[in-house]
Amino acid sequence: MGRRDSNTGGSLPLGERVRAAVRGLAFDFDGTIDIDRTRTQRRLAALCVSLLVGLVVTWLAVDLFPYHTVNDDEGVYLTQAAMLLEGKLFLYPGRLTEAVRPWFFVVQETPSAPGGVQLYSKYSPAVPALFAVGLAVGLPNLVLGAIAAISAALVYALAADAFDRTTGVVAAGLLGLSPLFLLTSSTFLAYAPTTMLNLGFAVCYVRAVRRDSSGYAVVAGALVGAAFFARPYTAVLFALPFIAHSLWALATARRAGTGWVVFRRYAAIALPGLAFVGLTLAYNAVVTGDPLTFPYIAFAPRDGIGFGERAILGYEVVYTPAMGVETAAEALDLLVTQWGPMGWLGTVAAVVGLGVTARRWWGHETGRNLRGSARRRHHGLGGRDRAFTELSDDALACVVAGVFASVFVGNAAFWGTHNGLRNGLIDLLGPFYHFDALVPLAVFGAAGVVAGARLLRRLAHRRFSASEARGVVFSVLLVSALFAGGVTVGAVEDPYDENRLRTENLAATYEPLLDAGFEQPPLTPSVPGVDAGGLSGGDSGIGLGGGSAAPGNETKALVFHPDPYGDWSAHPFQALRNDPGFDGPVMYAIDGGAERDLAVLDATNRTPYRFTYRGTWTGAVDPVEPELTRLDVLAGERVDATTTLGAPEGTNTASVRVETDEGYARYDATTAENLTVEWSVSSAGVAVTNRPLAAGPERLSVPAGASEVDLVVTYIGDFGETVTYRQTATVERSGDEVRVVWPPETRVCRLTTDCGSEREWVGPDGDYLDGVSVETDARVA
Repeated sequence: MGRRDSNTGGSLPLGERVRAAVRGLAFDFDGTIDIDRTRTQRRLAALCVSLLVGLVVTWLAVDLFPYHTVNDDEGVYLTQAAMLLEGKLFLYPGRLTEAVRPWFFVVQETPSAPGGVQLYSKYSPAVPALFAVGLAVGLPNLVLGAIAAISAALVYALAADAFDRTTGVVAAGLLGLSPLFLLTSSTFLAYAPTTMLNLGFAVCYVRAVRRDSSGYAVVAGALVGAAFFARPYTAVLFALPFIAHSLWALATARRAGTGWVVFRRYAAIALPGLAFVGLTLAYNAVVTGDPLTFPYIAFAPRDGIGFGERAILGYEVVYTPAMGVETAAEALDLLVTQWGPMGWLGTVAAVVGLGVTARRWWGHETGRNLRGSARRRHHGLGGRDRAFTELSDDALACVVAGVFASVFVGNAAFWGTHNGLRNGLIDLLGPFYHFDALVPLAVFGAAGVVAGARLLRRLAHRRFSASEARGVVFSVLLVSALFAGGVTVGAVEDPYDENRLRTENLAATYEPLLDAGFEQPPLTPSVPGVDAGGLSGGDSGIGLGGGSAAPGNETKALVFHPDPYGDWSAHPFQALRNDPGFDGPVMYAIDGGAERDLAVLDATNRTPYRFTYRGTWTGAVDPVEPELTRLDVLAGERVDATTTLGAPEGTNTASVRVETDEGYARYDATTAENLTVEWSVSSAGVAVTNRPLAAGPERLSVPAGASEVDLVVTYIGDFGETVTYRQTATVERSGDEVRVVWPPETRVCRLTTDCGSEREWVGPDGDYLDGVSVETDARVA
């Protein structure tokens, strides 16, 4: 490394030093018009490549993930984005918390909150703030494309700084040829936005060092601080190699006598970063009550960094260092063979690029043939004298390579990758916790590709004439591009097909809702400012003020939905999201017990529906048969019902029962033909009125308050096989009156008298045994 005599500024008067510091805050632009045609062409090429990458990501978001992926964290980020647009950090569902609690939201009892309870997400609002920009204009997918395009442009800049602009253009293209980048960037998750912030930090860091620009230093610090606010551990791992370089630079500058000037610049990086750390801690204090308790820890105290017992939502594991190494090795294998740029071929190119970089360093070739300002830029002098080379191209390449090591070593201590490998999400979207590792793969892969192309050109010109050499180079590059394209398609084909399968099954699942016109929200995101009427929350949460629901809500819909993963809203049906104020045209609530369902009905005063399906929910791997049923609440002294049930083929006898929490009553059924059962519900109890009583009370009592009443009709075959119709009605007895939610939920069970949603009756078009049919009607007597 060369050494120059310098005036470090240490002997300048204080006033001159202050003025110099103020001047240093300006961004170091030379102010001249760029007339370098080659440089302009490279920049235009980088712009075109970046825009193309953004367009591809936008297309994937619209076409492949119209209902999002099966990673239900997307719904969490989008809910937060909608909350930010309404100026909210908390949701206030009041007494209906259990019915509308979104996935990954923490319940916090707060006496001062409306309804005494508030909910907040386990994630930071930094990334949702980016998504909120798209929601505000009704085009959220464009934000994903913009993030991808900016990331590609920043990779160009970083690779150009470490190598040259041609390498930068290729690096941007390689990033767009990574299945991990394309698929994960097409989702509303935090990985791609955080990497964009990290890349912005890296590029501004290089500018700050090489141009001695305090302005770029401030921006670099702000960007890495924002990345910390978004995903603290991810930002720290990415920044570690840069921190190591800055410490080396400070120590070297101190020995060289230039410590103050260098320290000033790194302080300009550190202070905005620390400010965002303070913002992160302040946010923690606001939502969790403790600045050192992150929301994700409040949600699951044993979900975090390090080894030992780890647990989240009932899933527990003792995460050992050996398990961490094994997980890291598995993630590395996936990244370098399938999910990185051009699959395994990109990894080979990156290894070649590392070799080229090592050879360049070994031969001391960096900047050797450059002169003047180009040489100063190459060595990080930026027009100001320095006594040492602070950030050479080789040093920058070393820092970029360090990111790869930092990401993998650091994530070995985090059990999230272990979970992702076990729950199948990494099979669909790639090793997303290692998303930042794509940066060094793209940069060094580009270095390898460009080095190979230049070697080919030199060899061709040695053996052939100029025109023949151009033809040879073009032919070889064309064949290589076709081969690389085939490898890339092969790498992305399986995850693309698997995600396409799930999207098709999700589309079929949501079809009844779409047919009914439930389009906003949230099958398409809501737009703030649309007058939806709203609920009068008052001090008691949604629609509970004074025990009365909001007027005018009858024209809005309330959809009860199943909960195959537990009491979570938008999990797994994350397209069914509520507005932050629970006041949109459609409100979604978990179909729970009788008491909770009636409480939701009373609180919202909306037109109710029941969304259900027949089949087993397998994460959209297998299709289900969905159904959307309009509900009525029948109220009076007595509700009379008629149910006609078809006789399944092969059955010859039948039995009829009614069941409540108080017991059961059984009735004789003398025919195995289509059976009509007339039954009534009143404050005196429930009874079948057109069949003789065989056992039990004449009228089976119904408990006071909310409960469920079941009509159970079982058909029996010659060999004892059974088919049971079970109709479950939500009933409320209050004084001399009853309320009944109609129609009841009906299931057709085989070989058991009770079954789950896999045997749900979803209308006459469902897949049942021959002879199965259901007709039902009710009226207030």
